[in-house]
Amino acid sequence: QSYISNIYVSFCHPSKSTLLSLQFFFPTIYIAIGHYIYSSNITLILSDTNHHFTSPVNISPSGHPLKFTCALISRKKKMGNELMVFMIMVIVQVAYAGMVIISKLVMDGGMNAFVQSAYRPIFATISIAPFAFFLERKTRPKMTRSILFQIFLCSIFGITANQNIYFIGLKNSTPTIVSAIDNLIPAFTFIIAVPLGIEKLGLRSIAGQTKFWGTIICVGGAMLLSLYHGKVVIGQLGFHWKYAENTSKDVNSANSNFFLGPFLLIVSSLTYAIWLIIQARVNEKYAAPYTSTALMCLMASVECVIIGFCVVPKLSEWTLNPIRAVSVVYNGAMATSFTYFLSSWCIEKKGPLYVSMFNPLFLVISAFLSWILLREKLYLGVVVGSIIVVAGMYGFLWGKKMETNAENIDVLELTKEKKQSTKLQADLELQLPQNHKDNNNNNNMKQLIQSKTAL
Repeated sequence: QSYISNIYVSFCHPSKSTLLSLQFFFPTIYIAIGHYIYSSNITLILSDTNHHFTSPVNISPSGHPLKFTCALISRKKKMGNELMVFMIMVIVQVAYAGMVIISKLVMDGGMNAFVQSAYRPIFATISIAPFAFFLERKTRPKMTRSILFQIFLCSIFGITANQNIYFIGLKNSTPTIVSAIDNLIPAFTFIIAVPLGIEKLGLRSIAGQTKFWGTIICVGGAMLLSLYHGKVVIGQLGFHWKYAENTSKDVNSANSNFFLGPFLLIVSSLTYAIWLIIQARVNEKYAAPYTSTALMCLMASVECVIIGFCVVPKLSEWTLNPIRAVSVVYNGAMATSFTYFLSSWCIEKKGPLYVSMFNPLFLVISAFLSWILLREKLYLGVVVGSIIVVAGMYGFLWGKKMETNAENIDVLELTKEKKQSTKLQADLELQLPQNHKDNNNNNNMKQLIQSKTAL
């Protein structure tokens, strides 16, 4: 029953007058009962809220212990879980959009991009380290030099190079362009993975062709974002945030570097794609994701601080006023640690493709918040280029999904064939002793007949 609010599960022991009843009160049902029963006859009775009993189900374990499991899964429960994953992914995209908006805000207010990049991994390390220590203290594998070197490479490509280039590109661009170019990451990952043999091009298959053309469309949309400006589609909002009004320059003044900003953001997406490939190797060899992430952030903190002090030696540039403090703490704790945990949980529940499909939502939220809070104007080239990039990304993900489904079908067929082969081999092994026994009996009979004939 999918829409029963209360379920009564009763175990009736035939030799006793007592009735063990378990009653559950949940709007949606997910009951899992495990119980060892020593009896020759057990009756299970289910009833709804009005005590209208269903037909009893008799179970005869023939005197052996029976582990009885009752699982009633409601469609409402399933829908509730899907809604929870959906809402969590929306929260993740809102958190990413908030990071872009507040980072753009403080940099327009005078904060140096290298200083912003240095503070983020520091607070990320502080927030991730406790989870790495307590959750993986007993399961943490042994660290080797090879794994440590790979984590060092992850810190360079995933944080140090990526974040410095990213924040400089954001300073010379707009949050809408930033969120649009982020959709290039799957395409860049595919481009790098093909020569390394991690991904197959497979142009003879529909899936391979879809991935290929999706990648081409993504890159074409990014080039349009970088090279074409166009007319204003949506102008500034009539009201705006007072703090944003008092910043040293308007967000749309970045149009003087309209090519530099998108170009740096494309390079940042490329470094992030390189990090994804290296991080995948780390995850295969070192099954402690929180520990590896904490080490990566710690190494990146040292690297970014050294680079930051080389570029910005004045200590006055490193001071944090309230809005800057909120920015660096939010970027490190919320936009790094918190979103990492939530994204990992959603990937475990629904898979990486499902999580990747929410990237365009980051674009929509960023454009909306930037229009409201930062007085951003939307240009025709940005709108058209963003649509092309998102369309190419979805095409790539569709091709990837078809390829994954085909691989799963092949694995299932191979598993089925292996089981059939194993079963056939077992049958042959059972028949061989019987045939050997029959042959021995025949030989004995022949010897007996020959001996009688001789007599």
